[in-house]
Amino acid sequence: MLNFNWFLDGSIVGVYILLSLIVGLIIKKYVKNVDDFLVAGRSVDLYVGMASLAATEFGIITCMAASQLGYKYGFSGATVGLLMSIIMFTVGKTGFCIEPLRRAGVVTIPEFFEKKFGRKIRWASGVVIVLGGLLNMGVFLRTGGEFLVYVAGLNPKYLEITMTILLLIVAVYTIFGGMLSVLVTDYMQFLLMSIGLVLTTFTIFYKLGWNKLFDTVIEKYGEGGLNPFVHPQLGWQYVLYTALVLSATVLTWQTMISRVLSAKDEKVAKKIYTRTSMFYIVRSLIPVLWGVAALSLISLDSVGGAPIKAMPKMLSTLLPSGIIGILVAAMLAADMSTDSSYLLGWASVIYNDILVIFHKNSWEEKKAIFVNRLLVALIGIFLLLYGLWYPLKSDLWVYMTLTATIYSVSVSTLLIAACYWKKANDWGAYASIIVGAIIPISFLIAQQVDPLKPIAKAIGPYYSGISAFVFAWIAMIAGSYMKNIFVKDVR
Repeated sequence: MLNFNWFLDGSIVGVYILLSLIVGLIIKKYVKNVDDFLVAGRSVDLYVGMASLAATEFGIITCMAASQLGYKYGFSGATVGLLMSIIMFTVGKTGFCIEPLRRAGVVTIPEFFEKKFGRKIRWASGVVIVLGGLLNMGVFLRTGGEFLVYVAGLNPKYLEITMTILLLIVAVYTIFGGMLSVLVTDYMQFLLMSIGLVLTTFTIFYKLGWNKLFDTVIEKYGEGGLNPFVHPQLGWQYVLYTALVLSATVLTWQTMISRVLSAKDEKVAKKIYTRTSMFYIVRSLIPVLWGVAALSLISLDSVGGAPIKAMPKMLSTLLPSGIIGILVAAMLAADMSTDSSYLLGWASVIYNDILVIFHKNSWEEKKAIFVNRLLVALIGIFLLLYGLWYPLKSDLWVYMTLTATIYSVSVSTLLIAACYWKKANDWGAYASIIVGAIIPISFLIAQQVDPLKPIAKAIGPYYSGISAFVFAWIAMIAGSYMKNIFVKDVR
């Protein structure tokens, strides 16, 4: 039986959404130029940056993904959070790539590439980033809507309308307030999200107890439920692939890097990463715990064989009215934070790196801000048409992994080379971009073509992903050396 009360819980959700819209619009008057709109005037302090980054990187889709890992792999599913925490802390402590990136005073990573590889690489990397980012984000709205359907008992036929209204609210305050609105609303959303996560987790522990959760994992998965290296579906290749993907994400994902570029200076940027790193264990472990709780209560048959639906179904019956309203508001807050940051992040790359061939940084501030606002609106329309009203038919997780990897493999290679390898050049950059995209795309095609399916199955997604990183670097090194030899010979 659903416990969502539309008067009590619905009021909690409605008041919060209205408050977010009002606060986001109030910030509009502080936006004076493009730097204010895209990077908050590079004035973000440590604690606002931490809260904003934490809120942005925890959306409904993140929660659903982590809970699915908990349902399928037990506590081994929390490997993602542990690795992410270690990588973020290491990058923040050493300043690896992010220190020279912030010191350069750029708005986006492709702008940084122009200094090393030239304007054409800036444009090409911008295209790859936007394509990968938008396609990755295309599934966010529907996943968030499906969470509401199961937790709040929302009528499925109103899913598109409900999520469209929510996106419109997010788009409105992002369009008018830019990064300043995103930061302020992120801070509010982080506070509410934290309350919702804590209350829900304590309720699960109170009703089920730690022993039941632990015993369920051992019963279902044995030692593999605690150790990913011995889990038959995971293993060392899963851990290595995950570490590579997360490293690339920490260094290149636009919504994360935008916090680095918005920070007051490189010292604050580094501290944002080190101080936020511990949150990523919580970000993974809490939804994994929810997934394990669903494993103990919800059978796979009752959710049509789809593990991703088990967690929201469990919450809808386990949480009492009031707490479930706070949770839904918290999840919507997290989703609004994620959506607003992604809208602004991809718009900033389109304006700063793709449209640069038209404006050449010469447009007056009012025109530049108007174009950025228009881009946010157009991206919002794309999300509605692509990801909500016309839902994807392919597997969600294969799709998301491939779209993220298509750009993060090559862009992370370019970033490291631009920062630390003097011999890197545009030939190597072009080769890395091409190879980094071809391998994951080829694997996706192989999974869909009958004669190639046995090959794809034999290789598996983890070996395919690892090879993408390896060959992207080989392409960078080989391409750079070829140019050095060829140009030298010509001279």
